[in-house]
Amino acid sequence: MSQSTAVLVINTVSILTWYLVLCGIIWWVTHHWRREQWSLRKIIQRYPRGGQILREIAFSVLSSLIFGCACLLLWWCGQQGWNQLHWDFHRYGLAWHLVCLVVTFFLWDAWFYWTHRAMHSRRLFRLFHRTHHQSPNPTPFTAYSLDPLEALTYAVFLPLVSFLYPIHPAVYAAFMATQFGVNLMIHSGFELFPGKFAESRWNWLLSSATSHVMHHQYGSGNYGFCFQFWDRLMGTCHPDYDTKLAQNCRVNTVETLLPGQPESEMTDAHPRHSSA
Repeated sequence: MSQSTAVLVINTVSILTWYLVLCGIIWWVTHHWRREQWSLRKIIQRYPRGGQILREIAFSVLSSLIFGCACLLLWWCGQQGWNQLHWDFHRYGLAWHLVCLVVTFFLWDAWFYWTHRAMHSRRLFRLFHRTHHQSPNPTPFTAYSLDPLEALTYAVFLPLVSFLYPIHPAVYAAFMATQFGVNLMIHSGFELFPGKFAESRWNWLLSSATSHVMHHQYGSGNYGFCFQFWDRLMGTCHPDYDTKLAQNCRVNTVETLLPGQPESEMTDAHPRHSSA
């Protein structure tokens, strides 16, 4: 096996393994083991069927392969000396690595917002984004359920960033872990923020699972990934978002996840609303 093939295989298998394991754990806890307790936080009170999950996993396997190819491209460009990927962690110091992580995540969020918004145009939607919106009631497995062109759009981000400033693979790993965590949160189908979040200043800055689920429900608006301020500044925040967020957050306490919460209390505290 050549070195290039090994890089491709290792990265693809690693991405797919982490995806399946983490999504599977979240799915099992929220939809089976602690379903009654977590139903309080379910944004859409209808649970997806198995056919949707199988379709999402199938497309996610293809997306993982595309992300693996992007890792290969990143590594290959580094081998040629074309980008600024470096392997000496102590060369620039810890402060630089932290700055790189913050800057990379901010650039990613801008990249996601504008490319995602563009994919909702009539000319691009069927080619880039149709598969992802076949899940109006998202699950953790929806995160990588993408059309190949959409997966490619996101995959080229890191290779492009590597040409902008010196960056170490450890920073890429930290970025991928953070990005994947946010991705699972907004696609989980459950609002995780506490009750006071909707009334805090953080509500203006940070996105939420409610924001992204509403995007899947209505098919437009709320295009952001981690930050809500893109939608607020660009006028693409759904007009009912703040109301829905307050409704979904108000029952979010530690006690709601403890065993033995009566179903009647769940229904009264969290009125059911169906997907569009």
